[in-house]
Amino acid sequence: MKKVLTLLLVAVMLLGLCACGGNSNNPTPANPDPGTEATDTIKIGIFQPASGDNGAPGKQETLGSQYANVVQPTVEINGKTYNVELVIVDNESSNDKAVSAAQTLVSQDVSVVLGSYGSGVSIAGSDVFGAAGIPCIGVSCTNPQVTLGNDFYFRVCFLDPFQGTVLANLAVDQYKAQKAYVLTKLGDDYSVGVGNYFKNAFEKLGGECIVETFQEGNSDFTSYITKAKNEGCQICVAPISVEAAALFLEQAATQDIGMPILAGDTFDSNVIAGVGKGKNLDIYCSTFYVEGGNPEFDSNFKAWMESDATALANNGGNTTIAACSVLGYDAYFVALEAMKKAGAFDKDSIKAALPDVEYDGVTGHIAFDENGDAIRDSAFVKHLNTETGEYELFGIQQVK
Repeated sequence: MKKVLTLLLVAVMLLGLCACGGNSNNPTPANPDPGTEATDTIKIGIFQPASGDNGAPGKQETLGSQYANVVQPTVEINGKTYNVELVIVDNESSNDKAVSAAQTLVSQDVSVVLGSYGSGVSIAGSDVFGAAGIPCIGVSCTNPQVTLGNDFYFRVCFLDPFQGTVLANLAVDQYKAQKAYVLTKLGDDYSVGVGNYFKNAFEKLGGECIVETFQEGNSDFTSYITKAKNEGCQICVAPISVEAAALFLEQAATQDIGMPILAGDTFDSNVIAGVGKGKNLDIYCSTFYVEGGNPEFDSNFKAWMESDATALANNGGNTTIAACSVLGYDAYFVALEAMKKAGAFDKDSIKAALPDVEYDGVTGHIAFDENGDAIRDSAFVKHLNTETGEYELFGIQQVK
C-alpha cells in the first residue's frame, strides 16, 4: 500500500510540473504577479526578417519584442486579464516573400502587427495588412513611403529625411566636408532614400556629392572605393544593409579608403562593430538608442539574453544592445497601450486608438503626428572604437 501511495504522489508531482512548464521561447517574466490569471489570448504579429540581407538585425529587433513579452506577458483590458502571444514570421528581407509572410499573419488572426526591419518589406506587406484592416506599428522602417497614404501604419522611429539630414550636418559640423561619396543599393527603398536625403541636405549646406549605386548580389566594391578616393571625396556615406556593409567595410580597410564612413541605423549592429574591430576605419552611424541610456533596462535585457541560448545566438553571440532591439521593446508596449486606451483588442478598435496613444519608452517619449509617424527631433550618433570593437556615444545630433 505504501508503495502504491508513493507512486501516486510521484505521478501527481509530475503532472504538476507539466502543468507549470513554460514555452522555452517565452520565459517566466522577471516580476510575475501570482494573483493574475489570464483567461484569453491576444495575438500580436511580428513581421521581421530572420534571413536574407537583414536577417541579423531583424532577429535583434524581434528580440526586443520577445523580451517585452517576457516582462509583460499579459494585458488588462476593462478589468479582464489576457495573455499576449507573439506570432512570428520571417519576411526573408525580400519584398516578394514579404507578401506571403504578411498573409500568414492575417490568416493567424493577429490584432496588430509590429515591424519590419527594412522599409522595402514593410511597404511590400502593407497592402496585405491594409486590405485585412490590421493596424501596424513600424519599428525601424524609416522610409516616408511606409506610412504615406496608409491610415493603418504607424511607427516609433524617426524618418529617412531626418536621418539623412542628421548625417549631412555631421559631415559638415565634424569634418567641414565639401565633397561626399554616396553609395546606395539599387532597388532598396531605405538605402536609396537615405542617400538621396543626405545628398539634398548636404548640397543645401554647400557640399557636392558623387552618387553611385550597386546591384543586388554585388560582392566586389573595389571600383567604388577607388572612385571615392580618386574623386577627392572627404567623406563616404553608405546607408546599406548589414550583409553588404560587412563586405564593403572589409574592402574599404584593405584599400585604405582614407575617409570617415557615415551610415544610418543599419550600421548600428554588432556585426558591423565586429567587422570594424582592429581595422583602420573611421565609422559613424545615426541611431535611436545608445547602450547606457537606461542602465536598469540594459542590465535586465542583458541578463535575459545570457539566460537564453537562443536569444544570445540571435543577438550575434554577445549581449551588446542594438537600438533596433530597444525600439522593438517600445513598440510592443505601444501596442498594449493602444489596447488599453481602446478598451478592446480587436483590430478596428486598436487602429482607432493608435493616433492618440502616447507612451514614455526606453527610447524616449513616443507620440504620433497626423501621418502616424513618431515625433522625433534628435538622433544619437555612435562612433566605432575599432580597438575594442564597440560603439561609443559620439553625441546627439539635431538638424539645422
